[in-house]
Amino acid sequence: MAEYQNIFNRVQVHGPVYAGVPVASSATGRAGQTIVSYWIGKIGDARIGPVYLGLTGVASLIFGFLAFEIIGLNMLASVNWSPIEFVRQLPGLALEPPPDELGFCVLCPLDQGGWWQMAGFFMTTSVLLWWVRTYRRATALGMGTHVAWAFMAAIWLMIVIGFLRPLLLG
Repeated sequence: MAEYQNIFNRVQVHGPVYAGVPVASSATGRAGQTIVSYWIGKIGDARIGPVYLGLTGVASLIFGFLAFEIIGLNMLASVNWSPIEFVRQLPGLALEPPPDELGFCVLCPLDQGGWWQMAGFFMTTSVLLWWVRTYRRATALGMGTHVAWAFMAAIWLMIVIGFLRPLLLG
């Protein structure tokens, strides 16, 4: 008897579109329509959407985009705005933290680590907002919150390595 496995299998199952668990009437609802992608179906579920982000999801995407934009534009500026040099030097490019001479300053000058601080703030805010979204969606759907707490452990590790450890080391 044939068995369906959706990872790296030639068989793709296409059934009626199911929008998922109903969203509460006070919520904004899901955005978009369900599309079916043949190529994405090669490695997993071929259906994409509709997506429910909510306020925290949208805010998380905005803050994440700001962090990505700050990092990307500073890297591009470090190679004199040359796209060819940007691609060539990408593995070696970095947004540098404040130098040791400044010590622990809350608002460093932008050219001496201020951009790094801003990008770190926006990235951390984005990840924390996504955690709030994950936790709230789990409780709203009556599911366990263990995935949200596992995600929080990863966030804690990111904060310890990127902020608390450098702070304690001076």
